[in-house]
Amino acid sequence: MMSEKKSVKELPACPVETTLTLIGDKWKVLILRDLLPGTKRFGELKKFIGSVSQKVLTAQLRDMEENGLIHRKVYAEVPPRVEYSLTQLGKSLKPILDALWNWGEEYKASMN
Repeated sequence: MMSEKKSVKELPACPVETTLTLIGDKWKVLILRDLLPGTKRFGELKKFIGSVSQKVLTAQLRDMEENGLIHRKVYAEVPPRVEYSLTQLGKSLKPILDALWNWGEEYKASMN
């Protein structure tokens, strides 16, 4: 189900909850991870993420586009070519993703 862009009044009062509302889904975090290095096409994202279905990936991309995190560019070609990239707002999530990466690395190292 496609959600509508939330107005500031509809967002949770807690900033942590707001962030989780926007990127708290596993697939969204992986989409962000894969778009940080640069623009990707749908097929590339699906390949990098792996086990996500086309339907779920499409829904997540639409939701992220509606929330201003990613940009979708459609080229007038046959077949149509669609590319996804991070907006400035999406790029501003890099420190959060870096922190998740670092924590995951430290956790894995502590378990060995």
